[in-house]
Amino acid sequence: MATLGDVALRAGVSAASVSRVLNHPGMVSSGIRERVMRAMGELGYVRDGAARALASRQSLTIGHVVPTLGIGIFASGVAALQRRLDEFGYQLLVAASDYDEAKEVRQVRALIERGVDGIALVGQRHKPEIYQLLRARKLPYVNTYQFDGHSPHPSVGFDNRTGAFLLTRQLIDLGHRGFGIVTAAPNLNDRIAARLKGVLDCLDDRGIPPSARHVFEVAAQTIIEGRRAMRALVATDPNLTAIYCTTDTLAIGVLCECRTLGIRVPEDISVAGYSDLEIVSQLDPALSTVHIPADQIGTRTADFLIDQIKGRTGPKTIELEAEVIIRRSTGPACAMARLDGRPRAR
Repeated sequence: MATLGDVALRAGVSAASVSRVLNHPGMVSSGIRERVMRAMGELGYVRDGAARALASRQSLTIGHVVPTLGIGIFASGVAALQRRLDEFGYQLLVAASDYDEAKEVRQVRALIERGVDGIALVGQRHKPEIYQLLRARKLPYVNTYQFDGHSPHPSVGFDNRTGAFLLTRQLIDLGHRGFGIVTAAPNLNDRIAARLKGVLDCLDDRGIPPSARHVFEVAAQTIIEGRRAMRALVATDPNLTAIYCTTDTLAIGVLCECRTLGIRVPEDISVAGYSDLEIVSQLDPALSTVHIPADQIGTRTADFLIDQIKGRTGPKTIELEAEVIIRRSTGPACAMARLDGRPRAR
């Protein structure tokens, strides 16, 4: 196996210069950096990470447990986190818990056993065992995607409730009084619970009675489940004029089913979502939604953890904005009526 000394000899530089290229490339001239990198490639040199971690007591890795990588928002956040960590010479280890709290505990334990220097979690709701493990190791960590100013834990996120409240208010201002709400069960995670609360709080605030709202809980946050929810809601109440979905994926399913049923959007019914996935601005009609700042979350999470690892002081909580995005899928209310078994604009 090639050694650092072999690389230095091949590149014609000192071992200290090779070390600087590996650990602080910005401090080395481009000419030396290119010679060292070329020599490393020719020799097939790879640093001994275990030995380096033992000597420095740092692995230069960050662990991140996400609920799923099947939702574009989390994938975008992971990509932004990795890009930023790369600037500091850190690598990212990612695990997906599938919304299983017990599995999340096992994954956090495994990441700690692998010597990560910090951990990012999603949401504020985690088993106490996770926080006990982090405190016992005095390991820097941060909760993401859900901001809670009253939480004792550090966080980088936004207020999920506020975004849902504001978009619901927009729908009410457009004259909507009959609401269908498509959501996962609120006990799935704190982000969904907060969004559902935002919708219901706004309806209460504006005096929309319980009889004019229908909540449909889906089994999974998928397009197929969104379609199934739309069929059920229309069968339950033909006078619905707005459908609010707590994720964009469900809203896409609702839009697909509207087209199948011959329901015009937004002329007959308005549809809104939450996340602002890249695809929803390209739909016909484009989806009104709440933008989740996933790129900002990833970048700010990296900065926060690096500051904690380096012992730098800074804010323990960072609140970002979830912006309401109004597009063509929402418009003025138009009551629906059932004629010959099909919805029609009245």
